[in-house]
Amino acid sequence: MKKSLLALAALTAFAGAASAQSSVTLFGIVDLSAVSSKNGSVSRKDLTNNQLNSNRLGFRGVEDLGGGLRAGFWIEGAMSNDDGNAAGQTWQRRSTVSLMGGFGELRLGRDYTPSFWNYTIFDPFGTNGPGSMLNIVSTLGSGAGTLVRANNTVGYFLPAMGGVYGQVQVAAGEGVAGNKYTGGRIGFAGGPVNIAVALGKTPKDGGLTDDYTDKNVGGSFRMGAFTLMAQYSMRDFANRDQKTTMVGGTLAFGASTLKASLTNSKGAQGSSARDFDAKQVAFGYQYDMSKRTALYGVYSTLDNDGVAATGSLFSIGTGAAMTVGGEKSSGFAIGVRHSF
Repeated sequence: MKKSLLALAALTAFAGAASAQSSVTLFGIVDLSAVSSKNGSVSRKDLTNNQLNSNRLGFRGVEDLGGGLRAGFWIEGAMSNDDGNAAGQTWQRRSTVSLMGGFGELRLGRDYTPSFWNYTIFDPFGTNGPGSMLNIVSTLGSGAGTLVRANNTVGYFLPAMGGVYGQVQVAAGEGVAGNKYTGGRIGFAGGPVNIAVALGKTPKDGGLTDDYTDKNVGGSFRMGAFTLMAQYSMRDFANRDQKTTMVGGTLAFGASTLKASLTNSKGAQGSSARDFDAKQVAFGYQYDMSKRTALYGVYSTLDNDGVAATGSLFSIGTGAAMTVGGEKSSGFAIGVRHSF
């Protein structure tokens, strides 16, 4: 009897705590694939993850505070399911708390930077796997850690405004080199069109020897089953600069989706005019077995004409980047992804 009463008391306490929260969701992605990559005369075989979507485990929740005001949280960490390593489960993919209402959203914590979103949203491969355009995008050896995410951020997101969306964000350096950041993004999504422009800056007083800036614009246009995507970006640091263009698209038919992209980079380091020159061509196929489970294959080649060690990085798996200046890299991944 005592055990039953204790169990009932525990359940009651749990229900009382849960009722204060409007909703709490456990979510995640498990992605695993066999990968073959080659650079010059060097080749490697991997069983690795994150080739269609990035592996993750997370919790998110929203509480209704009344009067149209809500509070929310989002904690999300990486996983490495090929070896069972939870990557320390530090929740470094995202760890934020928010206040939301008719005014928009105020968000604090570790989060994606505004200048990153165009790269991934307007990339047919979502900046994952052999086809990711980030294989070519470089931080130019600046030491900036804000290409994708930043710590200690305070961000504001616009409310729904007839298709207009946008955000601004600042991040405190807190004595860590390359984390101080200021950036923003503004865009419009309506009907078949989605377009956005973004700017991010990591200043030299954040531990860098000079300012690192990232300016980019991206867009997509949907024509029935076909979606065209394109983007252009510029990064500058000291005497180094890189300009990158990407054109690609997706074609959906039934449970299948074809993907393709062409990414091209031009850039210089001082008087050298070709240090960051590179070109990548990628093709992919995805078959959705259900809303949550997909089979996929991706193939890409990367010609690295430049010689800068800070240039293109054809990186697959956990090993060293499979790219050397002046060499050609290729990669093929075939795998399965399940989301929950």
